[in-house]
Amino acid sequence: MNVSALQWIITIAVTVAVLIVDVAVIGRRPHEPSFGECARYLALYVLLAIGFGTWIWIDQGQQYGLEFFAGWLTEYSLSIDNLFIFLIIMSSFSVPRRYQQQALLIGIILALVLRAGFIAAGAAAISSFSPIFYLFGAFLIYTAIRLAFNTEHDDDAENTVVRLARKYLPTTDHWAGMRMYLKENGKRLITPMFLVVVALGSTDLLFALDSIPAIYGLTQEPYLVFAANVFALMGLRQLYFLLGGLLRRLVYLSQGLAIILAFIGVKLVLHALHENELPFLNGGEHIPVPQIPTLASLVVIVVTLTITTVASLYRTRVDNRRQQ
Repeated sequence: MNVSALQWIITIAVTVAVLIVDVAVIGRRPHEPSFGECARYLALYVLLAIGFGTWIWIDQGQQYGLEFFAGWLTEYSLSIDNLFIFLIIMSSFSVPRRYQQQALLIGIILALVLRAGFIAAGAAAISSFSPIFYLFGAFLIYTAIRLAFNTEHDDDAENTVVRLARKYLPTTDHWAGMRMYLKENGKRLITPMFLVVVALGSTDLLFALDSIPAIYGLTQEPYLVFAANVFALMGLRQLYFLLGGLLRRLVYLSQGLAIILAFIGVKLVLHALHENELPFLNGGEHIPVPQIPTLASLVVIVVTLTITTVASLYRTRVDNRRQQ
């Protein structure tokens, strides 16, 4: 892709501007958003993503347009799975509903910063060490197998990082909005919001280990990788409140994501074989294996997500009828 420095600056500036507006709106009036408010904002973000993808298609060509849409849908579906963990974190820390928007927004900002670092690292690794695709592919296939057979989400949100923070830092149970610390009796104490942000940030660091290799299996353009992650994360806060209990009904989501990750993992391995430079494989020469086109990837992702959603809703509907 021909992406100028100005285009990068504009993209990052728009992203920061949207986040600043979000911070200003939520900071001025913390509240639990209504269904209508969430639906409007989510529709806006989806339309913006579609508009951006259409512009990429027209300006850069069909191939890059397909790569963006495939990457965006994959990141979006992985983000929906992440919402389960967000629900557990909010429940585990008993975050008041009026503060959950603030916690989610801070978590999303952290996610963007962390993923930007991973995107840059991934691009550097790909440009300097092409066999990295073997590692990416193997890791995604391993992750898919683990996800397919481990669909239960742990109800304990206190990971190692949070436990260390509780152990070595003075804490208080008093909530103070978005404030990370406050003073009580002349002593500075960290608030529950700090622990929630630590939990969100550290878990998203683990999520990035899956999502970044997955999207690099669909496009090798850092600009598209960054844009897909931005658009996937932008509507995550509204999606959290919009779906609510519906998340629990997506009982086959993990299996659907496992299929997508396994597919992308195989695609990465085939690409690595096609570009092979390892001396102990075929004498370091390219191996003539079939390549999976981006359009086929997009079809597989859309069909898998559709079947997963329909099957999940049907299953929960049947289970509810049996319980009545």
